[in-house]
Formats: sequence, C-alpha cells, structure tokens
Amino acid sequence: MTSVEASQTPHGARSPAYFVEALEDAERLLKYAAEIGIDIDADTRSAILHARSLSPNEWTEDVAAKLLLALTRLAARLKPVTAASLKASHYETRPTMRTYLVWAIILSAVIIPASIATFVTSAISESIRSDITKANALVVKLSTDLGPPARTDVGVRDDITDLQEYASTVRLIYARAHRLNQFVIPRVEVPPPLIPPKGTAAEQAQYLKDKFELHIPLDLNNLAAARDDMTGTYQDVRFFAQTLVTDITTFYGAINSCFLPILYALLGTCAYLLRTFEDQMSNRTFTPSAANSARFLIAAIGGTVIGLFTGFTSQASASPLAVAFLVGYAVEVFFAFLEGLIRGFTKVPSASSPVQAGASTEKP
Repeated sequence: MTSVEASQTPHGARSPAYFVEALEDAERLLKYAAEIGIDIDADTRSAILHARSLSPNEWTEDVAAKLLLALTRLAARLKPVTAASLKASHYETRPTMRTYLVWAIILSAVIIPASIATFVTSAISESIRSDITKANALVVKLSTDLGPPARTDVGVRDDITDLQEYASTVRLIYARAHRLNQFVIPRVEVPPPLIPPKGTAAEQAQYLKDKFELHIPLDLNNLAAARDDMTGTYQDVRFFAQTLVTDITTFYGAINSCFLPILYALLGTCAYLLRTFEDQMSNRTFTPSAANSARFLIAAIGGTVIGLFTGFTSQASASPLAVAFLVGYAVEVFFAFLEGLIRGFTKVPSASSPVQAGASTEKP
C-alpha cells in the first residue's frame, strides 16, 4: 500500500468514538466563541465544519489531523473555558446544586437547634447562678437580722421586704431549673421534698404553695420561723438547680467544643463551594471535581482539631465557632498555620552554638 493510499484509509473505522468526541468538543467551543463574539480564523472553522459534513467512517488522516489542530487552537483561544466546562455547565449544574443544597439543609437542621439549645441553656444557667448568689446573700442577711431574740424594732418592715424577695428568688430558681431540665439528657430527678404527694390537683397545688409562698399572715414577732421554712425549701431547690447546671455545662460544653466546630467547618466549606460554583457558572469554567468531597473531609478534620491550637484561634477576634467556620471556608489558611508550626519545630540554627565555637578555636 502506498503512502497516498494510507492517507486515504478511513481512520474513523479504527477509533470513531475518540474523534466523534473531539468533534463535539470543538463544536461546543466554536459555538461558545460565536456567542461571546470572539472571531475564529477561517481555517479552524472550516476544519470543524468539514469534519461534521463527513461520516466518521469517511474521515481521512488529514481530516482528523486538521480537526485536532482546530480543537487545540480553540482551547488555547478560549482558555480557561474548556469543552468539559461547557458540557458540565449545561448538563451537571442541577445535580451539583442539589448536592450542595442537601448538605446545607442537613447541616442547618442540626446546627440551628443545637446552637439555640446551647444559647438558651447557657443563658438560663447563668441566671440560675446569679439567683443562687442573690439568695445566698439574702440568707446571710436574714440570718443576721432575724436571729434571736425576736425582732420588734422599726426595721421589721425591711425584713419583710427581704423575706418576700427571698421567697420570690427561690421560686424563680425553681422555675428556671424546671425549664432547664427539658434540655438535659437524661433529665435530673426533682428532690422528693419538692414533689407533691399523690392527690387531687388542688391538693398538689396547695402543697407547692405552702412550700414556695410565705404563710399569710406573717407572725411579725417570729419572722425567723418563716425564714427557716423558706430556707429548707431553698436548700432543696439549690441542690436541684446546681445539679442541673453542672450536667448542662458538661453536656453542652462537650457539644459546643467538640461537635459544633465540625459542623460549622462543614458549613464554611458549603459556603466556599457555593461561592466558587457561582463564579464558575458565571465564567463557564465549572467542572465537577472529586476534590470537593476531599474538601469536606479536610474541613471536618480542621473543625475537630481547631480547639487544640489556641495560637490560631487567638489571632482571630471571633468566637471559636466563627473560627471553625472560617477554617472550613479557607482551609488553606489553616494549612499555612500548621506548616508554619512545623517549620518552627524543624528550624536549623543558623549559627554554631557557643560550645561548638569554642571547641573549634582550641589547638590540638
């Protein structure tokens, strides 16, 4: 077979799929260039249109070579837009957007309730601590003012006011503790003295009223008895409330320190990928990448260990959860910090130590 005959041998019969794909890519790039107003030379256009006019089995070596050359020129001219990105922008944007949306919804569905619960329990716990401090001060004051002998002077009016505030504070601590008990797992048992005995609703309500209210009328000559009754109730309430605050601090402290940073880092990655996706769609440079899945894994690792590096978190004037979000959004910054630490550990001294310098000057 002569060289002329070889050049006329149908090339597409041996690898039609390869050249058909190349033709489709070239047509996509040519169409995109026409849409945005980029002028393409006549030879490039002719090579693509000529290849399209022939059946793949009719392609010669010359037709295939000119097609690949046209594709090369178009790719160089339209860079960073590629045939793959044009194809992905048309066919794969919806699945990608759906994936990001599912991730964002799942993370938000977990983060929002956990953040609300952490905020509410923290606020209630702080209020209970403040009320207990206030009640303790009132106990000390009333013990001093109403100690034996019985008070009959003009200061009794102030003591009644203090008793009323004392009882109100005890009721407030108990109410807040009951509310806080809804957020802890498992729930803390209420001390038996604060549980009404079995009976009708009216009897149980009267029991709680006797426990938490001052008895009317007050015996002005024996206010110490009212103080002692309320102090007995307060001791049970304080035990219940302090146990709850301890459990809440442990439970939600673990969530806030270990679990939420991971979720916020993943949410930061979602924000980064959505922003990148929007830019790529605007520029027609979007192509699916397995690196996006790896970025989620990297963000989860960063959110897990971010609390270990106080030097990194102290550089940002933001809460630890905000720092975790930033780590997920810009994992490169966290990697740069880690690499800086590694360089600090492996840094080689530039000058010799004094001992080595002295040894080098000694004569043999």
